[in-house]
This record gives sequence, structure tokens and C-alpha cells, in this order.
Amino acid sequence: MATMDKIFAGYHSRLAVLEATFDKNPLARGVAWIEGELVPLHEARIPLLDEGFMHSDLTYDVPSVWDGRFFRLDDHLTRLQASCAKMRLQLPLPPAEVQKILVEMVAKSGIRDAFVELIVTRGMKGVRGHTPGQKFKNNLYMFIQPFIWVMEPEVQPVGGKAVIARTVKRISPGSFDPTVKNLQWGDLTRGLFEAVDRGAVYPFLTDGDTNLTEGSGFNIVLIKDGVLYTPDRGVLEGVTRKSVIDVAKACGLTVKVEFVPVEMAYNSDEIFMCTTAGGIMPITELDHHPVKDGKVGPITKQIWDAYWKIHWDPTFSFEIDYATATAKAVTNGTKH
Repeated sequence: MATMDKIFAGYHSRLAVLEATFDKNPLARGVAWIEGELVPLHEARIPLLDEGFMHSDLTYDVPSVWDGRFFRLDDHLTRLQASCAKMRLQLPLPPAEVQKILVEMVAKSGIRDAFVELIVTRGMKGVRGHTPGQKFKNNLYMFIQPFIWVMEPEVQPVGGKAVIARTVKRISPGSFDPTVKNLQWGDLTRGLFEAVDRGAVYPFLTDGDTNLTEGSGFNIVLIKDGVLYTPDRGVLEGVTRKSVIDVAKACGLTVKVEFVPVEMAYNSDEIFMCTTAGGIMPITELDHHPVKDGKVGPITKQIWDAYWKIHWDPTFSFEIDYATATAKAVTNGTKH
């Protein structure tokens, strides 16, 4: 676990530097972009009658910054635009302008490890009563705050506890397209409550047809006989899952994106979850039973190390110049 120790030590060191600026920089605890203005996150306000708030008529995406580098921002913006198209929304600003603003926000905050969120809402007018072809004035909200962990660093070396949800199933793709990142979390919230009620933390939701889907803000990956399996139906096509597939293939591992029966989870050699807010998160206990020997497995460790390594790869990330609030140019690799 030497790599894990090194990654987390670097993170805690940078966090300590950031926390020392909290009383000096009003944006260091977080910054929001609202209607073209930058404000401290805790002071940010949105219109109460925005349809995003009233009816969750929105989509969103969550990129991240790690050690002063934006990670796979192009992939997140591409997915956000695709989600907007599926929702008949339009990103109010060109992606290049969005990137410029985000870089400025990060630089002014001084945050080197950041959770970044972009939200596109229907706006102040709802869909009911609209005329064919009518244009809506969609709203864009953006905010940045210090990195958030779905699974805390102190838990990752030993792994977390999960359950297969029994009282709730994932909403059907026929009801809401799960490839659109959304905040209709009714089923996921019920799953979180059930997990805690059953002595765990993380719920794995099924499709009601004995197949796994996803959890509350994360994709699920099972490992059996050296092969990685991850569900392809009823799930968000996660950017972190995409990174998992990329690094797994680079390591010579086979990844299968397909229907994954619940039974496979109980017979897996290893299990991990993946999401931007936490990366690769091992699960070593499922439904109060140890996964294999109850320890973080070798393939999970391999994926964990490779995933964090590519955060410094210019193919997948670009460095922020905090002094000029711009993206640094690169001489090798591709700037995203």
C-alpha cells in the first residue's frame, strides 16, 4: 500500500497549506460562479423559482482538480453537453469559456485538490405550457470546493462495507435515462438509509431483475478470476469508470461491460466502487460477509495505483498556473 500512503500524504500536506489560508482568502473554502459573478461558496444564492430547484429539471457534472491539475475535464464537458442534449437543455456558454472560468475559479481559491460541479437548469420557465420550438433560457451554476471523499482516505486501505439493497431498486431506464447525470436521487437516498440501517455505508442497487446497477454516486466493479465486470444497464457511464477501463486494459486486464447478476457479487474475488469524489474505493465486506479474505485485493491495488498515476499524465490532465489563472501549456502530450 506504499503508493496509497504516498498519495494520501501528499493530499493531507496540500490540505494543511490550504487550511492555513482560510482566514486570509474568502474563496479558499469554496467559490461559486453565479450569473457571471464569483462569490464565496457559503454566500452563493440561486433563484428559488429556478426549475432546477423546483422540479430537478437539470443535469450536472463533476470534474476534479488533483495536485493543481484538472483531470479529464474534456470528458466531463463532453458528457455534460450530451446530457444537456438528451434533456433538451443547452450549455449556456461554449465549453472553452467554461474551462477558462473554471481555471480562474480554482486559481483564485488556491485549492489544489478540488471537487468541481457544473449544473445546467431549465431556468425560470417550466416546460408546462410551452409551444413547439420555444427557446428556454437555461441557467448555468458552477462551484468549487476542497476535495470531497465518498470513502475517506483512512478507510480505503482496509475497505468499506456495502449491502445489496433489498427495499429499493434503481429507477428504470424507461423512466429516466441513467446516462444523464441527474439529481433525482430518491432511490439512491433510500438506498443510503437502508445501508446504514443494516450496519453498512454503501448501497448497491439492483434493477429489480437480479442484476446489479450502481450505487449512490458511484459505479460498481466486480473482479472474478482476474476479469473485471461492471454493469452496462441502469447506470451512469462514469468518467472514473472510463479511467478504470483505460488503466485496466493498459495493465493487460480484461474488462467486461455487461449485465452483472447479483449472484456474482457474492462470489467475487474483489469488489470496488469508483467515482470522481474518491477514485477507486475497495469494498471488503458485503452483506456482513467478507469479500474473499476480507482484505483489499491485488487487482484492486493495481487499478488504484494506475488510476492515481494518470492524474499527472498530460494525456488526461493539464496543469493550472495559479499565478496567472490560466491553463499551462504543455510540450509533451495533449492538453485537455
